[in-house]
Amino acid sequence: MKTKREKRINRHRKVRMKVKGTKDRPRFCVFKSNSHIYAQLINDETGKTIASSSDLVIEAEKPSTNSFAKVANAQAVGFDLAKKALDKKISQVVFDRGGFLFTGRVKAVADGAREGGLKF
Repeated sequence: MKTKREKRINRHRKVRMKVKGTKDRPRFCVFKSNSHIYAQLINDETGKTIASSSDLVIEAEKPSTNSFAKVANAQAVGFDLAKKALDKKISQVVFDRGGFLFTGRVKAVADGAREGGLKF
């Protein structure tokens, strides 16, 4: 029996076979834990992180563990990372959901990034 984590890692490997980030169009990678969410822009050609953001860094109104606050924080993380990307003259990215389903907080990060001006 595979654990939930092992199944997610296998799904992420399948996604990573297709998704590659470049200098002009980096990979927008999302990771979520039970309590926090992280996002970063990665250039896979050089293996360098261009920009990153998390709900630990941004100023949330109230750090809370209820689901509505987590979704709001996730959207703020996406918006913050989009601002950092536009400062570095990056407007297009490739989205990497990290093996997670594209619902809830992962979708909120993507929506926040789109509001911030990134194109997927």
